[in-house]
Amino acid sequence: MTPTTATPGLTPPEIIYPSSDGKPMAENTKQGRWITLLYSNLCSVFHDRNDVFVALDNYWFPVEGEPDVVFAPDVYVVFGRPKGHRSSYKQWLEGDIPLTVVFEILSPANTREEMDAKFLFYDEHGVEEYSVYDPDTNKLDIRIRGAQTLYRVNDIKSFKSPKLGIRFEMTKPEMTVYGPKGFPFLHLEEEKQDRKRLAELSRKARRGQATPEEIAELERLEDESA
Repeated sequence: MTPTTATPGLTPPEIIYPSSDGKPMAENTKQGRWITLLYSNLCSVFHDRNDVFVALDNYWFPVEGEPDVVFAPDVYVVFGRPKGHRSSYKQWLEGDIPLTVVFEILSPANTREEMDAKFLFYDEHGVEEYSVYDPDTNKLDIRIRGAQTLYRVNDIKSFKSPKLGIRFEMTKPEMTVYGPKGFPFLHLEEEKQDRKRLAELSRKARRGQATPEEIAELERLEDESA
């Protein structure tokens, strides 16, 4: 990119860093379901950490003065930055801290060239963990940073993220993600069902009508809720 030169006596033109490309967050409901699953559950995992920022579909500008150097990860996590609203992540305003972990959820519209470009971008600009999940084929590609670059993790049947403490299980027809305490990440509809079941079992327990199996289920749901 050619740098903008200022004419003596004139104010340099303002550099615009857009906050949206006008495209939808997800290409289809399956992609959107996984994006929201990761985002909402990661927010819960780090809700008590004021130095961890979690975002989705947010532009990342790693270089000041170069608005064309940009990508918008589906979900990302930054360690060492406070929570709060951002229209985009401008790295020079964030203590020059790059994104720590990035997730991309594939859709049929994603091309190989696009994903290759994203990998090179994230690798060049300091991402420490990069995961790509294809919900149509249940394929997960995980890269973690070595001495200089991101390298592929070959055995991912059960992989624990060094940075996040979450675990990915690829032994079922659909990926399962477990939080640091061992409880699975839940989709919104599953979470609603669990809350309804928790309320039902709580009522039965208060009335002394719950079976031992139901008490055990209640305790599990209470632990997951906590």
